Amino acid sequence: MRTTPDPTDQLRAALRRPGEGSSDFDLNPDFVLPEGRKLRPAGVLVPISLVGGVPRLILTKRSSALKHHPGQIAFPGGKQDKGDADVTATALREAQEEIGLPQELPEILGHLPTHETVTSFTVTPVVAILRETFQSAPEPGEVAEVFSVPLAHVLNPANYIVESRRWRGQRRYYFTVPFGPYYIWGATARILRGLAARINE
Repeated sequence: MRTTPDPTDQLRAALRRPGEGSSDFDLNPDFVLPEGRKLRPAGVLVPISLVGGVPRLILTKRSSALKHHPGQIAFPGGKQDKGDADVTATALREAQEEIGLPQELPEILGHLPTHETVTSFTVTPVVAILRETFQSAPEPGEVAEVFSVPLAHVLNPANYIVESRRWRGQRRYYFTVPFGPYYIWGATARILRGLAARINE
């Protein structure tokens, strides 16, 4: 099997580059965000496995029974709890709860700029690498599936497509980066598109 060079140094350099945050409304300049809106902090883990020689990004498919974003592709993560020391702690805790990832396993490389979601969260993506394998254990109430995609796929800007749909009476545009049967879109695709842009600067 052909191996890919360890991307750790490349990722660290990308995370050090300055840049502004993103939002679910980036491709919709006519949309006016409400003044005085209250955003809740959240953290998501962007876990990249180096096991097997070809770096792969681990993602989840959310349960179809969830109230928010049912069935969508997402990073493991969630809202920051009072007991969390910071958003990194949030991301690690949620990843353990959602997919069974031991908190001591990820090697944290850094944070991407925050992303504002339509559900009024300000999400901090925490980028980490995994040098060891683990047995995923999807939390059935939240996660329908744990899967992975080649990191090279989501780091290639050419793989991103802008699509649209009607949302609250308006046409809303968003990024997608499909892979096989997985339709990766919305906040997850926007965050990954930002990482791809940094890598390719």
